[in-house]
This record gives sequence, structure tokens and C-alpha cells, in this order.
Amino acid sequence: MYIYKNIISIEAGKRGGKPCIREMRITVEDILRWLASGMSTEEILLDFPELTKEDVFVALESSANQQKRIFFDVAA
Repeated sequence: MYIYKNIISIEAGKRGGKPCIREMRITVEDILRWLASGMSTEEILLDFPELTKEDVFVALESSANQQKRIFFDVAA
């Protein structure tokens, strides 16, 4: 089941039900952790050629939107 821009999917039983990129076993969290560790988008794409630049940007965008929803839900 795709949940975000036809790129992020969630499947029961795959990576603990975490949001994954295009039904692969690479999670949004994986991408965020790689970026947080100092990897550039280009380094991620070299290490994981199955990913696209759009995949990385959508992972960031969905995470930012999730944080926005959490912030506004708590503030309401």
C-alpha cells in the first residue's frame, strides 16, 4: 500500500511495518539516519543505486510533514 506520493509504502511484516521506499527494504528512517550521519545524497545514491534523488527528497518531505502533524496535533 502506497501512502505518500507513490514512493513510500507500508507493508505489514516488512521492516516491522515501517515506511519503506518503493516496496524495497530501505526505510525512510534508513535514509534519514544516513543523512544525519553526514552522508550526502550523492553518496547514498552511489551506495544504493536502486534509490533515486526523488526517493531521498520524498523521505525528507514525508518526515517533515509527519513532524508537522505531530506538532499541530499536540498543540491543538
